[in-house]
Formats: sequence, C-alpha cells, structure tokens
Amino acid sequence: MTYYDDFGGHETFAQLVREFYRGVAQDEELRALYPEEDLGPAEDRLRMFFEQYWGGPTTYSDQRGHPRLRMRHVPFAVTPDMRDRWLLHMMNAVDTLDLEPELEDRLRDYLTRAAYSLVNAPGPDGAY
Repeated sequence: MTYYDDFGGHETFAQLVREFYRGVAQDEELRALYPEEDLGPAEDRLRMFFEQYWGGPTTYSDQRGHPRLRMRHVPFAVTPDMRDRWLLHMMNAVDTLDLEPELEDRLRDYLTRAAYSLVNAPGPDGAY
C-alpha cells in the first residue's frame, strides 16, 4: 500500500486537481500564470505529478521526465502573493475530499511546503 492508495487513488487526485483548477479559473491574477487557454493540460500534468509523488503510476515521468519543479516554474514569477493564491485554491480543493485527519494533515503539509519552495520572485515589499 502507498499513500496514493490510502488517499483513494486516481479519483481522489482527479477531484483535488479539478477543484483546484475550478478556483484558478476564477482568479484572474493566478490564471494569468497559465499560458494555455484551456486549463485541461495543466490539470492533467498536476494530477499525474501528484499521483506519482504519492506512490501511484509513474505516468508523469514517463511522459515528461523528472519533475524538476523549481526549474519548470522559473519562467513564471511565483511571488508570495501567487503562492498564497495557489494555496488558497488548493486548500479549498482539499476541503472537498473526504480524507482521514492524518492523511489530510499530511497532504496539507506537503502542499504548503511545496508552495513555499517554489517562490522565485519577491513581492512588492521585496520579501520572498
């Protein structure tokens, strides 16, 4: 058994990412970071990444190579504001899942740490 299985497998990650991108689509500033008109491809990539990270299928690496998250985000100004917007929509998406408290805490902790690690540009006050 893996965390992927414990979380509920594909359906849980599909719901998480679907709900997340529902929020992104309504957030004009965050939405501007996604160059594709259709968010579907970004949704697929994030779902595959999460599935692989948590012990599921390796489809992400099979199709895209090593995740290299920081490198893949370099072209985008990920400011503290963008991080906080991302986290708002992601945490709202987590709220839609019916996870055991320990699993929910583990997921929220990972998402928070990942979001903070990807900040690559200062906010207006110069702080990261």
